Amino acid sequence: MEAAKRDVTALTICSTSFATLGRAQAKALGCPDLPIAVIPHPFGLRNREEVRRIAEQCVDDIARLVSGRGTEGGEASAAAADRAKRIEAPYELEAFNEFCEERRLSDGLPLVPPTPERVERMLRQTRRAPGEIVATVAPGFGVATVERIAINAVTAGCRPEYLPVLVAAVEAMAEPRFNLQGIQATTNPATPWIIINGPVAREIGVNARLNCLGQGTRANATIGRAVRLILQNIGGALPGDMDRATHGQPAKYTFCCAENEAESPWEPLHVERGFSAGESTVTVVGASGTLNMNSHAKDGDDLLRVIADSMTFPTGNDYHFGGQPWVVLSPEHAEILKLGGLDKTDVKRLLWEQSGLLASRFAARDYARAHHTRGGEFSRFSADTLLPISLQPDDIGIIVAGGPGTHSVYVPTFGQTRAVTRAVIR
Repeated sequence: MEAAKRDVTALTICSTSFATLGRAQAKALGCPDLPIAVIPHPFGLRNREEVRRIAEQCVDDIARLVSGRGTEGGEASAAAADRAKRIEAPYELEAFNEFCEERRLSDGLPLVPPTPERVERMLRQTRRAPGEIVATVAPGFGVATVERIAINAVTAGCRPEYLPVLVAAVEAMAEPRFNLQGIQATTNPATPWIIINGPVAREIGVNARLNCLGQGTRANATIGRAVRLILQNIGGALPGDMDRATHGQPAKYTFCCAENEAESPWEPLHVERGFSAGESTVTVVGASGTLNMNSHAKDGDDLLRVIADSMTFPTGNDYHFGGQPWVVLSPEHAEILKLGGLDKTDVKRLLWEQSGLLASRFAARDYARAHHTRGGEFSRFSADTLLPISLQPDDIGIIVAGGPGTHSVYVPTFGQTRAVTRAVIR
């Protein structure tokens, strides 16, 4: 007997704060009329009876949307891997920037017009075809071709030789374990941090030393900025629409550096992650901010003790999900640890052992959340449970960067993300 055919209706459920994201993402995926059941935000201040009433109303809304006429959404489809369309825009700089601002193509800083000549000049830096699809970029899942990456690179002020690095960065961010969808759409201030290793860092002038996380170096500034424009203009993460960051952070403009391999006492990051010393790589990290750690300690164990203590704070996502936090050691601090007989594995182990957080330090609601997300790791979860910052010591990332000085930097992460490293192909 032939099975009866039934209409299948799709819908999504969003809280009021994420309804804009839901509609924008549905439109980007080809379903602009996808029904949305909206529930009030936030939930954290409501008692169980209020939550029950909200749930009952939501069930009624779902039933109404499913049984109603509704509008069928089309299937999401990837754009064809063809050349980018040319559009007419003012060439004069001020008028061009106003043109981009009106169309929400800007990050708020002055842009460079991506003329065909400038884009073609950049494309000559790679053997990959302009229409080659590098990735689809969440949350809008726009298609990032080599040419579209080049267009955003020109707009950000990149030199042509930076293009292969950007292509590798886009490939890395699209890896599922990086969780770009979460990073792009969260209320957290998470943003990709770009770490460049190998010969390419020196060849294109990426700063690994003094002020490597600050201003003053074109490669650092414009590569990081190009990543942001790609995430916005191809991925569709416009602030207030699909990008739902409560505050954001300055690093969402640009966050890029190289590792100071020359002054590191240990193997560089890309070698640690399975690449040869002569290869060039890009590593992307889902960073939620930076914390300067200034210590004049001259004993390795003493230095690690205060770094671990600085990492231990109960409002960090890493403790809720067993994340992958990072430490940027200055050459001076790294040398102190090396003189203490510690290699990178020792440093990770000692930081992991000393950065445990007592569950009692969480706010009551956050305690319940940690119990839900990490309770399975323990035979008994209680206020006395000591939560490790990551699932294992090797999940703590370590690089050496910066110049002279008794400073290192702690970089907590989004938590539900894992760093990805890709080779730079030229």
